[in-house]
This record gives sequence, structure tokens and C-alpha cells, in this order.
Amino acid sequence: MRARLAGTAALLALVGTATACTQSPTEAGESGRQAPPTPSTGELFTVQEVTDGLEHGWDIGFLPSGKVLVTQRPARLALVSGTRPGASVTEVDADLSDVHVRGEGGLLGMVVHPDFAESRRFTTCQTYEENGRAVDVRLVTWTLAPDGRSATRVGDLLTGLPVNQSGRHSGCRPTIAADGALLVGTGDTAEDPAIPQDLGSLGGKVLRIDLRTGEPLPDNPFAGADDPAQRRVHTYGHRNVQGVAVHPATGAVYTSEHGPTAHDELNRLRPGGNYGWDPSRGGTVDDYDEDVPMTDLDRFPDAVPELWTSGDVTQAPCGAAFLTGSQWGELENRLAVVALRGQKMLLFRLDSAGEVAEVTLPPEFGDTYGRLRAVRSGPDGALYVTTSNGTNDKLLRVTPA
Repeated sequence: MRARLAGTAALLALVGTATACTQSPTEAGESGRQAPPTPSTGELFTVQEVTDGLEHGWDIGFLPSGKVLVTQRPARLALVSGTRPGASVTEVDADLSDVHVRGEGGLLGMVVHPDFAESRRFTTCQTYEENGRAVDVRLVTWTLAPDGRSATRVGDLLTGLPVNQSGRHSGCRPTIAADGALLVGTGDTAEDPAIPQDLGSLGGKVLRIDLRTGEPLPDNPFAGADDPAQRRVHTYGHRNVQGVAVHPATGAVYTSEHGPTAHDELNRLRPGGNYGWDPSRGGTVDDYDEDVPMTDLDRFPDAVPELWTSGDVTQAPCGAAFLTGSQWGELENRLAVVALRGQKMLLFRLDSAGEVAEVTLPPEFGDTYGRLRAVRSGPDGALYVTTSNGTNDKLLRVTPA
């Protein structure tokens, strides 16, 4: 674990071992952010299979009718007939011919607009191509037909997110904040090492924009900048943001992020904050150098330290969502983060200050369903999870045990 400045002690998390009792933050010392997940001693969830037959389900959007949209990375959009087991899947007819499907790229995150009942609008992320070559990552707004069988493109909401031809670190996870702003977590392309620290680039950032127009919001931290890209930046210095979740009680925003060969992170966003990823080593190298700290507090003493790190273990955390509603009992307001390589769910208990107090592994997701990509809280308070194994992927419904 990297050394930390004394001033970061307030961000300590509960540390323990995978098989022993956990320590308090005071007992753990500054290494408390590296809290190994502890298996639950009992059942936490009931997991039901809503439907199968999907392929790399990337994100989930809930419609007022009770139906569900699921984006699939190979440029397909599914409409699921409901949220209970036995639901059917219909492919939505939408012109996705310009989606660049390669590696991590394709049809990615999505949000359903809050006024969907009137506008029938939703917005997706995609890697965009022309003449077979990736041009950028962009957000596209659509309208869904009344019968749900087709979708018509309204237009591009935001273009110019940098892209790697291989699709690596395409990122692009949109989430609507408590104040209605659209937050978009982006990847850094794993190619140009300057991108994460470059405020003029939309990559390696969390962006904050108007969902209707794609324009920067007037209270953004860099709203006075001359560069229109910088005006959209909420936080920077990220590697590959995969999950963005809004605390239902406080409105605080948490992100899950892939680290370089382990050192995955959970972060809490601070407007204008630098999260310390710099594969350019301060502009001294031209190649993308992954042998640098995920949060480099030596180079950036004012960077925001992570709330939690996986340390030397690779989990590849992806989607993130809070458990909302009193039906969850003592699990209410815990943060669920699903993992690709780890093939599990990590359940974070946060203390009253919003710091990580404990990390639990629900046994229901102990390598049972393979790689997990998306998790969203549904209007019924249940969690919904997609698998990402590549064949016969599933949409799962998760409720209290």
C-alpha cells in the first residue's frame, strides 16, 4: 500500500482479513483503505433470473411501463417485457450501424430521461465509427416508439470523447445526479498518457452536463474556462471509470474504477478534484506508463485519496448502485459494486461521514454468475444486474433474503 500523508487520516476505512474479524479504522491505521472484502456469514439476497439470451449487457434503463431497456455491447438494444422471472426479450430496431464494436468498445452506458413518460427519450453511449475506423466516444439521444419496437435518433448529445482504435478504456457510464445533472464517467483510452490530467480532454474524467443540451452547467467547477471541454469537467485524473452512483440520502457521488494490474478504486467525487492518475509521469514520458500509482499523492499532494483500493488483488469493479428503501433493513444505503474479473458483488457499508466502514461479499454472487457488468436500482427498490460472459447473458433481480 502506498504511503499516505497524515492529513488523509479522516478517510480511513475498516480493514480486516478475508477470514477474520475486522478492525476499527483507528486500529487499522492509514492502510485502512485497503480493506479486504469479508464473506458474509449468512444469506443476504434472493437472486432471480429475469431473462437470458443477452450478449454483454452493458447498462439498464427502467421505463414507466415496467419494461426495461438493456444496452448490449455488440450494438444491440433489448427491450425486456418486465422485471420478474420469465420476461421476454425483443430487439429494438434502431440504427446502430455506426457503433464501433471492438474490444471494450461498442454500445455502452445509458440513462432513461426523467421525463420519459412525455418525451420517450433515452440517451446511450457508444464508440462511433466512420468508414470502419473509430472516431470518438459519444452520447446519443433517442426516442422510443410507443410500442417499444423501434427507436429514432434525436441527435448527438455530446461528441469528442477520445477513443482508442482497439476500444480499450472506452468507459462512458452516465448517471443522473440528485440535482438532475447528467454525470458521465469516461475512460482515458490507455493510449495518450496526457489525457487524464489534460483539462481540455473529455477522457479520464467525470463530466457534468445538461441532459437536454449536452452543454456544461453554469455551476461546474471550471465553468469560467475558455475551453468548452474544460467547462464540462467535474473531476479529472481518472483511469477508467466504470460505475457512477448517487447516495440516495446525501446526494454524494461515488465511482468505481479499474486500476492498473490491480489497485482498483472506489472514490467519492469532489467537484474540481484531481484523482491522481498520470501515466505521462508529469509529461516526462510519451508512452502510456502503467507503472505509476493509481492515485499519485507524491506527484499531486492535493489529489483526492481513494476511499478504498483493492490493493494487489484485481476485481475489475464495474457498475455501482445503492440499495434504496426500507425493505433492505440494515442493508439500506449500502453501495453495491459488481465486478468483471472478480465475478462477485462487493457491498460497501458507509459510515455517517461517507467513508468505507466495511466491505462484504454476498455469498449469492460468489463466482455463481460469472462476470458482472451493470447494476442499477429499479423503481421497485430491487437491484438489477447484468452478466457479461459473452453468451446467453442474463438480467438478474436481487431482493432481500
